[in-house]
Amino acid sequence: MSLALAALCLLAGAAAPAPGGVAVTIKVTDLRDAKGVIRGCLTDDVKHFPNCRNDGHSQQLAIPAKGDGILRFTGVRPGHYAIALLHDENNNGKMDKKLLFMPREGYGFSRDAPVRMGPPKFGEAEFDVGSEPVSLTIRMRYM
Repeated sequence: MSLALAALCLLAGAAAPAPGGVAVTIKVTDLRDAKGVIRGCLTDDVKHFPNCRNDGHSQQLAIPAKGDGILRFTGVRPGHYAIALLHDENNNGKMDKKLLFMPREGYGFSRDAPVRMGPPKFGEAEFDVGSEPVSLTIRMRYM
């Protein structure tokens, strides 16, 4: 990456892809409709999982919700990560809820981590990234 491009990324507040990192590709399945967007967050920070809102080290993506979507996180360095997905059907940037804590919109986690009385723990969704690209499938779930 050129010095000028790196400076632009810093000025824009964007995280530059890690040199020598790999791609983590996510195939999203079981969307109930093509409304809104699929939001994805890849993080290595236990404290910011599954909500990456204030996680400066996470990678966050949004793609149109069309059929089975593909999200590609690039420049991912070796380490332990977890992914949270949201089918943000009204594209308002947050998970809408019904009846207290029940999600109105779809969600999914790496390793198909179980949802019990709240979102899974980081360790339940954790997967490893090494020197080779990683491909995962995450099933969208709805209440």
